[in-house]
Amino acid sequence: MSTPQLVVHRDKELMAQAAAARLITRIVDAQASRGTASVVLTGGRNGNGLLAALAAAPARDAIDWGRLDLWWGDERFLPEGDPERNVTQAREALLDSVPLDPKRVHAMPASDGPHGADADAAAAAYAEELARAAGPENHGTVPVFDVLMLGVGPDTHVASLFPELPAVRETERMVVGVHGAPKPPPTRVSLTLPAIRSAREVWLLAAGEDKAQAAAIALSGAGEIQAPAAGAYGRQRTLWLLDAAAASQLPRSLYPPASP
Repeated sequence: MSTPQLVVHRDKELMAQAAAARLITRIVDAQASRGTASVVLTGGRNGNGLLAALAAAPARDAIDWGRLDLWWGDERFLPEGDPERNVTQAREALLDSVPLDPKRVHAMPASDGPHGADADAAAAAYAEELARAAGPENHGTVPVFDVLMLGVGPDTHVASLFPELPAVRETERMVVGVHGAPKPPPTRVSLTLPAIRSAREVWLLAAGEDKAQAAAIALSGAGEIQAPAAGAYGRQRTLWLLDAAAASQLPRSLYPPASP
């Protein structure tokens, strides 16, 4: 378990641009050292804002897009191409504009896919795909992702792991179907906390005043069942990327004065 580090930016636009630059560097470094890189994307306004900033960054061309594996932390269980699906939004923000290898874009199953409306079967299939990608060096059934990004919800949820619901209590399975989510759509597919913790680095993104209380709760020692964001951490690094509004309820002692 890595101790959370905080970086607080002036506003959400600067946060997105700085996070995109940080991600480019991390991917390039991973490709230089191991030949490939593996990143888990997140949806929502902050995740999509980061992808849009990455699309606009001239340095994006430093990435060898053909040697990048993309995964998702969660997905709304909706038909393929639905505008509310995270993968649909990611394609619009970035993916359709860069030369990715389609075989390395690992979208979660849709509700009109081979598993039909069975979100649990879709989750099991995604878990199998993760297991196939895990090498002997990973010592488990999930690849060791280089960076796993998560948006933080106002209720402290991350991925589709909501406070007190069964999915956040899962300790064995890597991917689960989520039923009865408190925000629409109610049916989703999500990585679990054990899968999230397989990543070398976990980045939690929070911008806006509506995220301030969630950040304060998650970083105050709350339990992961009540505050799922508190249970999201990386093997080597856990990084909270916030704007000033989202950090407004945090004591300044938690982050460096030099944070822009």
